[in-house]
Amino acid sequence: MTDAFGSITWWGFSPALDLQDGDHMKAMKDLSLSDAKENELNILLIGAGDLRHVLMTIAKSYRHTRKKLNFYVLESNLELYARGMLFLTIALEPQYRMGLQEKTELFLEVYGNILVRKQSEEYIVKMATEFIKMVTDFDYLEKKLPVVDLSQLKFKERDFMEAIFKLWRNREVAGIFEVSKYWDLRQRQYLGVRYDTKANVYDWDYNMRLAQRDGDIVHTHEYRSWRNTGVAFEIREGDYDVPNKTMASGLILTHQGEKHARRGYWGDILVSPYVPMGIQCEEKSFFKKQNKQFTKTSANVAEYNVISMFHEISTGKPYISPEQKEEIEKPSGPTVTEIVEEENDLQNKQEGEKVEEESGEEDKDGGDTSSSENKPLDAEYVPLPLEDVKITFLPIGSLTDLSKKSKYKHLFHISYFSNREIYPTHSSIDAGITLFG
Repeated sequence: MTDAFGSITWWGFSPALDLQDGDHMKAMKDLSLSDAKENELNILLIGAGDLRHVLMTIAKSYRHTRKKLNFYVLESNLELYARGMLFLTIALEPQYRMGLQEKTELFLEVYGNILVRKQSEEYIVKMATEFIKMVTDFDYLEKKLPVVDLSQLKFKERDFMEAIFKLWRNREVAGIFEVSKYWDLRQRQYLGVRYDTKANVYDWDYNMRLAQRDGDIVHTHEYRSWRNTGVAFEIREGDYDVPNKTMASGLILTHQGEKHARRGYWGDILVSPYVPMGIQCEEKSFFKKQNKQFTKTSANVAEYNVISMFHEISTGKPYISPEQKEEIEKPSGPTVTEIVEEENDLQNKQEGEKVEEESGEEDKDGGDTSSSENKPLDAEYVPLPLEDVKITFLPIGSLTDLSKKSKYKHLFHISYFSNREIYPTHSSIDAGITLFG
């Protein structure tokens, strides 16, 4: 079948990077950039699995000299492009449709859980319909998600993406995507005779692998729970019982000499989605310890990282949490508290009751409020503006072909290769070395 890392990278196995920061840009100083291109940065990402580096680089761009950022994304599965469009849509949700905390919870839920809440499925279904229009009509794509460029994909690849979105829109579960069943089968196939003592295996994997590779902020209970259920982030209380169809993918299996296509969950069941978003953070208070134990969990770190990333994308300013604001505004000396008279309290109470009565009469006379106020997601989706950013999805497995096209020669200033893509593409790297400036 496939190993524990999976045949498709739903999430990366390294923390999100700002590709304009520190050592990444130090190497840029040695490049000979023409005057015409010095205000432009072309970045090639191969096998990253998700758009974590793209989103982080965009979020931190206000800290650097302003440049036009052109991202070229190359993956081995079209399902990853589909998920990338969904992540961008969530990140660029306007405030009138979805608040910062809500879209952070939605992002983490879709990103790392094989099971989601009902309302999250509703969002995926609603946006799947939009995505179908986008991949079949570039004018509609330019209107709704102008940051994305699908023009380099082949016609059959865009047709396949349309089929992916139609699967997301299908609410049927039985025989379509019974993900909890698939998760258990993957665990049984990987563990073999050790399945009956899987709790001990999980502890060994955590202590000997994850914790020793700077992942000790991930709590053992978090990791064990994810290995058991496939659900990593339960930030909002609720029932996580709807299959996350964005993690459905196909795989060609060989049985008795014959090849069969099977849909299932073919992603990671060993590393966990805590690594990309939940083991590093600029806010060092998350790594405080008491009695040799972290006071925060990886889920807390991931939530802070994503909410700060989304805040920086929308405002271009650093994120300050409510706790940090309270600490900053906390007076250093004694304070004077005003004593409010009972008469004022009574007067305010009477005025409040009067306002409630008037508003009740208005509702009674005027009927229901607009549907967009009651259900913000029914309002038209207009993404937050992203100036000077373009994300181009390249045809699957096309690195060698890129080197043969003159428009890509000496185009890229920064390249990112995932560890698992280095060896399969080693010969392609030699052929494509002229891609880099």
